Amino acid sequence: MSRTPRFTTLLAATVLGVYLLVVAGATTALAEAVTACTSWPLCSDPLTDPKVAIATGHRVVAALVGLLGVVTAYVGWSAASRRVKGALLTAGLLYPVQVGLGAFVAVTGAPAPLSGAHLLVGTAIFTALALALAWQLEAETGHRDPVADTDEPPVAEDSDTDSHPVPPSPAPTRPTTFAGRAKTTLWAYFQLMKPRLMWLLCLVASAGMALAAGPALRLDTIVYTLTGGILAIGASGTFNHVLERDIDQKMQRTSDRPLATHQVPVRNALTFGGMLTLAAVAIFLQVNLLAAALGFVAIVFYSVIYTLVLKPNTVQNTVIGGAAGALPALIGWVAVTGEITGDVAGGTGLGGLVLAGVIFLWTPAHFYNLALAYKDDYERGGFPMMPVVRGETATRKHILYYLAATLLAATALTALTGLGPLFAVTTVSLGAVFLWMVVRLHRERTEAAAFRAFHASNAYLGALLFAIVVDAIAL
Repeated sequence: MSRTPRFTTLLAATVLGVYLLVVAGATTALAEAVTACTSWPLCSDPLTDPKVAIATGHRVVAALVGLLGVVTAYVGWSAASRRVKGALLTAGLLYPVQVGLGAFVAVTGAPAPLSGAHLLVGTAIFTALALALAWQLEAETGHRDPVADTDEPPVAEDSDTDSHPVPPSPAPTRPTTFAGRAKTTLWAYFQLMKPRLMWLLCLVASAGMALAAGPALRLDTIVYTLTGGILAIGASGTFNHVLERDIDQKMQRTSDRPLATHQVPVRNALTFGGMLTLAAVAIFLQVNLLAAALGFVAIVFYSVIYTLVLKPNTVQNTVIGGAAGALPALIGWVAVTGEITGDVAGGTGLGGLVLAGVIFLWTPAHFYNLALAYKDDYERGGFPMMPVVRGETATRKHILYYLAATLLAATALTALTGLGPLFAVTTVSLGAVFLWMVVRLHRERTEAAAFRAFHASNAYLGALLFAIVVDAIAL
């Protein structure tokens, strides 16, 4: 087993450095700066010009990151595995190509295809280094899990974890006064709606609307879309509670839910979910028909496809189920444009789809941390989550894979929508925090580390979505 934490730290820093360069290269600010500095390697114009300063800074950082990459390879080469060496060699061979393309674009003012090639090569370098980091962390901190060689073994409900079942949650004490009973009942129905999911998913929809409309976003569109979204999330959560009520009783983290503790009758919960569905569709119809259709699809996908089909039957449940979280991005986009693709002012018609892709890829990087923290609970419930089926080492590696993919998707969003410096700074800085928490997760391999990475993932996406809204509407 390789024990080279210094090499791993340097490699993580190199990954972040390259990501900074890729994001900067995708921003409009740098594209405009290139036209102001047509000499290479340094600009002949004075640095008092902000565009010249940006271009010069980009080149200086590129040189420093290249040097860091050389030092990283030197420090870790002797201890690295063959595939890590292959990834480092790939990045090392591509880096001069990247520099050459950048120089050619700057000096000649080359057409857009070459600028695009410059960005793609940078993306390839980042991908190679991210793979090297994932593989190095696996070798440094992992071990061979007994389930790692299996594909998807069934998770038996009478497994070892059932020898230590979760004691049933005591039935909540029912208040004696009418006001107390009403408050308890209302709180139980509110819990059925999974309110903790609402703020983030509403922020996803808000980002979709902001990307599509910019400063022209109308208040009535915001109100109808977010109200319909809250009701749709509530309906999905309620149906999920109904369908998983028996399994919830087996799991410590869910054993106190309203249906698991019989605070709400099943028939009442089904009626409540149905009413929320009808209300959500009716409100979405005030926006447009396509938004209503997507809202209904989101409810059905989460309640039926994810809860009944994916979650209990495949280790890829979290990956495919990410579509449920991605749909609010399309709903927000469609609420403004009336279509999934199509040109919008100030950007490409693919903005909604790319934003949905960011959410889709972020979901496994986010949720696998929770799956690690509650591995025994999910095994007790009979769910084939990644840590249960493939082991914790493989799960940690996949978190890094999906984090890298999320960061690249955020870069694509920058390039295609013209988002500015606020978005770029957010994805780089919060992405760095997220990556470092994942590195710590590999090294510590504790429940506390998994929760830290989980919270870092929430902070990254929340800040990123807020930056999209502000950047698109106010900047």
